[in-house]
Amino acid sequence: MASFGKVDRYVSPTLWNPIAGTPARQLAGDQLTHAAMAPAGGSAPPADPDGRLTLQTRLPGERELAAALNVSRTTIASALGQLREEGFLYSRQGSGSRIVLPERPADLPLPAGISSTLNLSTAALSAGPEVHQAFQHAMTLLPPYLAQTGYDQQGLPVLREAIARRYSERGLPTRPDEVMVVNGALSAFALILRLFTGPGDRVVIDAPTYPMAISAIQGASCRPVGVALPQQGWDCDGLAATIAQTAPRLAWLMPDFHNPTGRCMDAPTRQRVADIAARTRTTLVIDETMADLWYNAPPPPPLASFNPDAAVLTIGSAGKSFWGGLRIGWIRASARTIASLIQARDSLDLGTPLLEQLACSWLLENAATLLPPRRDMLKARRDMCETLMAEYFPRWRFSPPEGGLSFWVELPDMLATLFSARAESQGIHIGTGTRFGLEGAFDRYLRLPFTLPDEALRRAFSTLQPLWQSLAEQKENTRMRKII
Repeated sequence: MASFGKVDRYVSPTLWNPIAGTPARQLAGDQLTHAAMAPAGGSAPPADPDGRLTLQTRLPGERELAAALNVSRTTIASALGQLREEGFLYSRQGSGSRIVLPERPADLPLPAGISSTLNLSTAALSAGPEVHQAFQHAMTLLPPYLAQTGYDQQGLPVLREAIARRYSERGLPTRPDEVMVVNGALSAFALILRLFTGPGDRVVIDAPTYPMAISAIQGASCRPVGVALPQQGWDCDGLAATIAQTAPRLAWLMPDFHNPTGRCMDAPTRQRVADIAARTRTTLVIDETMADLWYNAPPPPPLASFNPDAAVLTIGSAGKSFWGGLRIGWIRASARTIASLIQARDSLDLGTPLLEQLACSWLLENAATLLPPRRDMLKARRDMCETLMAEYFPRWRFSPPEGGLSFWVELPDMLATLFSARAESQGIHIGTGTRFGLEGAFDRYLRLPFTLPDEALRRAFSTLQPLWQSLAEQKENTRMRKII
């Protein structure tokens, strides 16, 4: 896996509309690139060596584009409007239009004969039979609770005791009053942001990182600050320097089978990170949602156990371990912090559903029996996915994940968004690397989960191979023409 220190921030205008023949396609090709690079009376906007415009490039006005391309202003306006609708252009009165990335590739109609989709953009598993068992058991325990209001903002004692016991067994002594149950890990992070941050505050993250964490930070009107991951491990010096330069309110990290790279932070690095947090008085938010999904060896003890002087809030969830539909997450922190979080929760919700809490309690109590078969199944799918990539895509580069649910794949060129659009046209959803970075970074990367059934994975790879081959050949032909 290549270093992420130099992120990909370029965006190719030719990526944005794969439907040939439309005004947007015509406008977003080489003509627009050349027109935008040489606007009348202005300096050229930044472009990379093969003519692609960078994100946030400001386009000339409609009049200048029409003159440069020798088309009518009506055609220009129509094409720009289509790009805006598809999310590739952002316009504001008085500020002109700038190139941006959409939330996801444009929705395309499936060709005739393709009636189903394969989702390679979501790293999550379907429920196993144990989830049904858990809810059956929970139903037998529910009647005594029905005489109460059902409102409980900290969580049922039986579940908090089970969570605390698991932390203690992993090397982080924990009491039930140091645990708060919430509606999933993302809700946990949103609540922490609500308590600890204000508008404009900075929050340090890895680059790349989990896209929903970025969205949560931005949704709280905070500013995410990325620390590039090196080829292996974590850049502790970079983390310390970033904290010193930006004075963040929080640092959100995922040391246990990091999403999307699948790497696991070793014990010495955890010690360094905890020491940096203690020395700089930076509050750490540690996401452990993947901690149960290891393949060869369990992760080191929780990061919060490495320095008692470090302020650490640890987030966990049942979603990845058992089922995403079980919307149960939790926060492990000091009892004082938990009390403050409960107060901050008052205006958000009135607690977590009791039936789900009872089901989750049963799952955690039986985790030692339930999780090994799940890990074995995931490890087998990971190995199969690795074999398929070596067979179908020999030029793709990746490091086998130590745990988690997906591969982080480096492509030979910055083609992830275009490849995703072509895959979409064949009914396959792919998560591009741009989702996992800031300002369109990582267009050279894909995140490929191995959570689909075996046959679905084989079908997806066999469908994707000719799409990639065609795209790679077009890229090479374009490169050769430029050389000639």
